[in-house]
Amino acid sequence: MAMTKRDLVVRVSKQTNLRQNDVAAVIQLTLDTITEELAGGNTIEFRNFGVFEIMRRKARVGRNPNEPKKSVKIPERAVVKFKPGKEMRKLVLKLDPEKIG
Repeated sequence: MAMTKRDLVVRVSKQTNLRQNDVAAVIQLTLDTITEELAGGNTIEFRNFGVFEIMRRKARVGRNPNEPKKSVKIPERAVVKFKPGKEMRKLVLKLDPEKIG
């Protein structure tokens, strides 16, 4: 089950005894700031969490799944890449692959 922004707000609110509206405003401002920085081509680095960076994906030729014989040109574009930090990577590696999904 996926955690939503609302779930995060409720959890942080309970742990900090702050009002949910205040927590929601801070989380939204944080996400907006991260988005703006990435849209400006900047890298975002959070120690022990991970790094968000903009990467350039080269132009390539793809296939239309509905018409596999037709080639489709996919233009070069910018994409966001996330590289988890050491702590996150260590915890995720402990997960049982059978229980994911």
